[in-house]
Amino acid sequence: MFSADKIQTIGVVGLGLIGGSFVKSFRKYSDKRILACDLDEGLVASAIEDEILDDALTDESIAECDLIIPALYPAAIVKWMQEHAHLIKKDTLVIDTGGLKRNICAACFPLAKQYGFTFVGGHPMAGKKFSGFQYATGHLFRESSLIVVPDEDHFEDQAFLDELKKVFEPCRFGKLTVCSADKHDAMIAFTSEMAHIVSSAYIKSPTAKEHNGFSAGSYRDMTRVAWLNEDMWTGIFLENRDKLETELNYIIKNLEDYKEALANNDAKRLWQLLHEGKLAKEEVDGV
Repeated sequence: MFSADKIQTIGVVGLGLIGGSFVKSFRKYSDKRILACDLDEGLVASAIEDEILDDALTDESIAECDLIIPALYPAAIVKWMQEHAHLIKKDTLVIDTGGLKRNICAACFPLAKQYGFTFVGGHPMAGKKFSGFQYATGHLFRESSLIVVPDEDHFEDQAFLDELKKVFEPCRFGKLTVCSADKHDAMIAFTSEMAHIVSSAYIKSPTAKEHNGFSAGSYRDMTRVAWLNEDMWTGIFLENRDKLETELNYIIKNLEDYKEALANNDAKRLWQLLHEGKLAKEEVDGV
């Protein structure tokens, strides 16, 4: 098994917002040697020149890494792992950052067993409106949750989980959340994907074009994540469509209830629906 104390060289695959923030976190709060690669080789060269990176991550230097973080889109993570797993040394920890976990873990757990390294599904619950290395920071993950999906041999291994926490201390995560890949994808459909779909649908009202002077915090909250990366979210929605369809069915049914109460001018029913929503908020969030 990997050891947090023995991790000296870190390899990051992809220098977007998340990969770049891992790089900058470890650079700011640790003395680790940091390597990285990106499709934009000029970006890597600039990061080396600025001493944010120590060197480029290459096929030859993969074997030098004690920790590897593939920070790509989910399908690209699987592809990279399939093409490079044979280059990863034993006792290396590999933890990805993909927004979905079922396909990634199904592909990567067997690779880890075959080649002797440790793979953990990972998902840092942090982000920004804008993507790219220029928006990455050394404090992006501060107080956020790092979701981890260990294989079945380590799922309830507290010593293993304690080592994981120690590895990512420089990132200042506030919480380590452990779950299965299936539970992760079901929860993300509700907490993240649905928010993006509802926001995207809401802003399409023709009334939105006239909101200036009539809107405040609730409008901003509802529309914030309508500004998104269409390529990334299309792939995420389709990969997790079974879990997302379940949540869509729930909200469509609930919206139909409100619509019916309004159409029938049914104040009692409308009050009850609103009250139920208030109670639900109190129950799940304690507010």
